[in-house]
Amino acid sequence: MKFGSHVSIRDGYLGAAKRAAAMNAAAFQYFPKNPRSLSVKDFSRDDAMACKTYCSENNLESIAHTPYPTTLTPTSDKKREDVNQSLTNDLKIADACGSIGVVVHFGKQISDDDPLASYRLMIDMLDEVLAEWEGACKILLENTGGKPGTIGTTLEELVQVRHLSEQPEKISFCLDTCHAFASGLWNGENWDEVLKNGMDLGYFEHLKAIHFNNSKYDADSGKDRHANIFNSGYIHPEQFDQLMQTPELTDVPFILETPKEVFSHREEIKMLQERWG
Repeated sequence: MKFGSHVSIRDGYLGAAKRAAAMNAAAFQYFPKNPRSLSVKDFSRDDAMACKTYCSENNLESIAHTPYPTTLTPTSDKKREDVNQSLTNDLKIADACGSIGVVVHFGKQISDDDPLASYRLMIDMLDEVLAEWEGACKILLENTGGKPGTIGTTLEELVQVRHLSEQPEKISFCLDTCHAFASGLWNGENWDEVLKNGMDLGYFEHLKAIHFNNSKYDADSGKDRHANIFNSGYIHPEQFDQLMQTPELTDVPFILETPKEVFSHREEIKMLQERWG
């Protein structure tokens, strides 16, 4: 299995890759720029190319994560323009670094009167950004951790948004285990059902990354609070075994976004490798 974690780019993109390698990771995630801003970054292409070369030489895979303000359901023209420019910038940076894709959270409900308004806006946003995009890096749509029934919690929604896009070949998926648990998509006992449904829908065919997180709250809580894989959280290691025994996930990188107060990511990656490596 390919285990890794989110790492800082404080020493640049090559520095992030080296930090992941020092943890004996097989993959890593990074913010391509300031995670709290939608500003467009004039990045060092030499640094990005060095990162790409290093990852290729050391069998490292990477994904990028968009800044926190990024949304596929902006409620103003200004925010829409800012997100469009920022996401295009993220794709360029991640592509230069040789990353698989850029993780983008599924949108939020924007209208109580029109339940389809959010989906139409998301598809329009994706079409705008991807119309001119010719790189290999993909947008990775991530499932949400909201309460059951809220937007972005089902595989059907993710697959349908991709299907209705004008550029579906440029869109793939990132599955967050904590979000799946919090939303009730996966309750720890129904993985076979989730897998069959996802296979029938074509979801797992386009799954490129997994955010590997435990949950501080029980299934169906609607609370997105990450916990460490071992010794904390409501998802037991025996329940995670179900994912590790799934052939369709063998080549998918598992990226930790867990707290570091109890274990460092280096320690946690070692624990993952000892149990499932």
